[in-house]
Amino acid sequence: MLTRALHLLPPERAHRLAIWGLGHGLVRRCPADAWPSLATNLCGLELPNPLGLAAGFDKNARGLPGLAKLGFGFVEIGTVTPRPQAGNPKPRLFRLAEDRALINRLGFNSEGLERVRARLAQRRPEWGVIGANIGANRDSVDPVADYLSGLRALYPLVDYLTVNVSSPNTPGLRRLQHGRELETLLAALTAARHERAGAPKPILLKIAPDLEADEERAIAETAMAAGVDGLIVANTTLARPATLRSRHRDEAGGLSGAPLFGPSTAQLRRIHRLTEGRLPLVGVGGIASGADAYAKIRAGAGAVQLYTALIYGGPAVVRRVLAELAALLTRDGHSQVAAAIGSDA
Repeated sequence: MLTRALHLLPPERAHRLAIWGLGHGLVRRCPADAWPSLATNLCGLELPNPLGLAAGFDKNARGLPGLAKLGFGFVEIGTVTPRPQAGNPKPRLFRLAEDRALINRLGFNSEGLERVRARLAQRRPEWGVIGANIGANRDSVDPVADYLSGLRALYPLVDYLTVNVSSPNTPGLRRLQHGRELETLLAALTAARHERAGAPKPILLKIAPDLEADEERAIAETAMAAGVDGLIVANTTLARPATLRSRHRDEAGGLSGAPLFGPSTAQLRRIHRLTEGRLPLVGVGGIASGADAYAKIRAGAGAVQLYTALIYGGPAVVRRVLAELAALLTRDGHSQVAAAIGSDA
């Protein structure tokens, strides 16, 4: 009922209201550890289950009190940029309800590191595993320095960091996925991590779904050589499948949701093969059921994330996905998630 009511509002206004409610903890609790078979390990992080919230939903760490109650095994906030920036002009977020999809061209709208760091400093143990997705300001003259600022500011306050070089909505950002620029960026970040005291925290790289075969191969090789701990496969796509029915299908921006499931799962399977299963993968794109999550895991993902399904299914989608996933593992005789990783790859 609440989800339908929010859909009567413009998408971005509805999203702000949802984040406000989550920030005040106005949701029903679903224990993240209710299904023992779903407990797993990702990049050394002990997770109560493999279902995470993808970056982009809670960009500024405002909704963590409520998100912690929904049942997610981990939550990724961001993308956070060093300085506050407004993002692209509105309207910039579109529901494609007939397609169970979204198109966004938000453009890294962020309150900046200072405000996000202040909220994370209030972190409570019951909020669980938290990651931060970091990016560069739109007008940055030194993107590497921006990513280093993000790492240094948030590293002490989160459990892992994700390097976002794959959003399609910031001009020039995706070039950082390639060649020498990617090598330079990852080398700088892994070196900065070594400066920190204590056990190193994971650094993950989020890649685009719109890559050629040779680009996928190069990124996989560069990530492994640089000591990155995992890849998130994948961000939103610039592609527009012919099956889209919504009147918003031709809006500019990144497409997420159900139409991305097939292409992103196929890419996940390819990346798993390219890395020979040696690099942990997080599968993202079109997950709306336990069967979807299970397909990603069988394609090579050690954990998965959703976002768009939360817009259409509401908070209850988290419990449903987890229950369905646990049932599928039992059906196939798996006592733990790890036993199914890459079984179809």
